[in-house]
Amino acid sequence: MEILQVNKIRTKEELESAFVVRRKVFVEEQGVPAELELENEDVSVHFLALLDNQPCGACRYRKTDKGYKLERFAVLPEFRGKRVGLAMVAAVLDDIPDDDQPIYLNAQSDAVGLYTKFGFAIEGEQFEEAGIQHFRMVKQ
Repeated sequence: MEILQVNKIRTKEELESAFVVRRKVFVEEQGVPAELELENEDVSVHFLALLDNQPCGACRYRKTDKGYKLERFAVLPEFRGKRVGLAMVAAVLDDIPDDDQPIYLNAQSDAVGLYTKFGFAIEGEQFEEAGIQHFRMVKQ
């Protein structure tokens, strides 16, 4: 049986593992410019997903002037379909302070279904970000 964990990143080595996952998914697979992929790292709370102790996903959130923004959810292709995304969203939502601030994200179009499972709803029209179609979603 596979063991899936999502841990808040506490070491430089764990953060580097998260950056490797994100680079493979966003820069190499999706063609996002590297300089856009790495921003706001020092003001974000980062997470690393491990399946049988092997890095398989990464994500983060940060406080903005609009609330808490979930960002950079990435799962390596060979681990998709194994509930890694669900576990990461649950871990992040569990970690965000309960202070009545809005929780929102910009979801890639094909990931909208994942976030609706957690009570997020589309707000506004579809838009392009880094060459990829997105929807702004807000937790209801």
